[in-house]
Amino acid sequence: MIKPLFSILAACLMTAACSAGAQDDPINPRSASPAPVVPELRGITHWINSEPQTLEQLRGRVVLIEFWTYDCINCLRTLPYVKQWHERYKDQGLVVIGVHTPEYAHEKVTANVEEAVERLGITYPVAQDNGYRTWNGFGNSYWPALYLIDQNGQIVYQHFGEGAYAETEAKIQQLIQASH
Repeated sequence: MIKPLFSILAACLMTAACSAGAQDDPINPRSASPAPVVPELRGITHWINSEPQTLEQLRGRVVLIEFWTYDCINCLRTLPYVKQWHERYKDQGLVVIGVHTPEYAHEKVTANVEEAVERLGITYPVAQDNGYRTWNGFGNSYWPALYLIDQNGQIVYQHFGEGAYAETEAKIQQLIQASH
């Protein structure tokens, strides 16, 4: 009896978003409602590929915030899509910011994060959020988590875990078109 239950649990974990103390519905993590106005990037200890940025400075642009960590398989599977969106839409006004929030102690080491960013070919800004201040400001509970912010500084779309790539890209396109 224990083995089948363990197998079912393991299968569920392999397909679900990595989570850290989720308070929303764990079966349907997309049930959380978005915050009306985006919180500022707080407690960032280091920036990679960029000088420090604030969301206030980016007001008027479409911003995709991606919460991730380099050892989360779900994040690694989502990464090619985020990198494509950055390349495809950066000249049209999309700003992607990866907020690296560690799950394990070794993921807090700046040199490890820098090595992972280089190895993974990430060229967009990455903010190191070791103290979970930005994570908590967004009320986030998942890796990966995507928050799409419109030109007015409001979160208009969010997705937790893998999938919904076409839906996410369609929303990016819609926001970019609305800004032109």
